[in-house]
Order: sequence, then structure tokens, then C-alpha cells
Amino acid sequence: QVQLVESGGGLVQAGGSLRLSCAASGSIFSINAMGWYRQAPGKQRELVAAITSGGSTNYADSVKGRFTISRDNAKNTVYLQMNSLKPEDTAVYYCNADLGLSYYSGSYYYTKNKGYWGQGTQVTVSS
Repeated sequence: QVQLVESGGGLVQAGGSLRLSCAASGSIFSINAMGWYRQAPGKQRELVAAITSGGSTNYADSVKGRFTISRDNAKNTVYLQMNSLKPEDTAVYYCNADLGLSYYSGSYYYTKNKGYWGQGTQVTVSS
């Protein structure tokens, strides 16, 4: 059973920091891009930050300079360090990963990429 498990959300005052973690587990052959999305009440889910398997990163303009995404490939884990938090950062944060999974056809093994989402973790920033 492949799954992404998030942790690290909570309540923090404006200007504070939080660190989110997302660990992938199960029969995973490879992990390609990983990222964090967020969804505030009444709004669409949006990309916050993403990181490729090679370590290249991409950030939403609203979090540049405040958030840092990183990954530990040995632990199949992606992190989101959030500093200088603002009330408008309040949302449910979701981890997303493009995973390479190994399958057996009955005569040979093959891999196939599939996207997974975590269950979400609430981040609330009070003013």
C-alpha cells in the first residue's frame, strides 16, 4: 500500500515558523517530482512549491523568500520550511508526489508513474 503521510501542521502566530514533512512509504521504485499544494476555504487548490528528483525547485510568487522546499531521498521525504508566516497562508496543505511503481506482468517487471496525494494537514496563522 503506497501512501504519503504528512505531519507538522498547526496553529502559529503571524511571523512564526512551521515545518511540514511528507513521507512516502510502500513498494516504491522511484520518486520523481514532489510538491506542496494548499487549499484555503472557498478557494482552489494551488501549488506552493515543487522539487524535482534532481533538486530543482519552483515556488509560488506569494511564498518566495519565505518558504523552502527540500527533500531527503534516502528517507523518501519532502519538507516545507515555512518562515514569516502570514494569516493568508492559512490553508490545508497537501503533499503530492509522482511515484514510480514496480509491477509484475507475470513474466517481467515494469515500472509505471503514478501521482499520489497526502491526506492534508491544517496550517492556521493567527494575526
